[in-house]
Amino acid sequence: MQKFPNAYIITGSIASGKSTAINLLKERGFSVIDADVIAHEQLEICKCEIVEVFGEQILGETGKIDRQKLGTIVFNDPKKLKILEQILYPKIKAEILSRAAKLECLGQVYFVDIPLFFEKQDRYTEFKNVAVIYAPKELLISRLISRNGLNLEAAKARVDLQMDIEQKREKANFVIDNSGDKENLEQELEKFLGQICG
Repeated sequence: MQKFPNAYIITGSIASGKSTAINLLKERGFSVIDADVIAHEQLEICKCEIVEVFGEQILGETGKIDRQKLGTIVFNDPKKLKILEQILYPKIKAEILSRAAKLECLGQVYFVDIPLFFEKQDRYTEFKNVAVIYAPKELLISRLISRNGLNLEAAKARVDLQMDIEQKREKANFVIDNSGDKENLEQELEKFLGQICG
């Protein structure tokens, strides 16, 4: 039996337009559980524990964790990234499941925004419905270049950090194509909602 039949994971790749799609779903009145927002909340909740491991150099002027400083440390050291994940991950997951359980009781479709769902899929076996916001790799790279002002090499490196978008496309139950403009994305979302809410 499926634990969260009304939940649909929304995932994608960097620059595939996931945030835009999520905002469109919110505008249509759907509930969205945002894993990133929960991660930021947990970062503050677990502040003491994280500072104990990484030192006070990760704090900003206001005494909050400076995510950029912390990011610089963990993204250059896989061991430290693993330590950070071990502190945060169980708490993030518990919070996602607790919010999902509440929304499940309402008996309506809702969405769970997990950017790296397929990269961490073994951790989220409770969720079976997965929609990927798709755009081909060349388009992801060119969007990153124009959006973040990166050069080609840096943009490619960012995209290559994640699982290949074609693989994600194959693994997903639903594909929402975002290789066109916003209007096209809206039409694709309507089709998707028609399938799941029909």
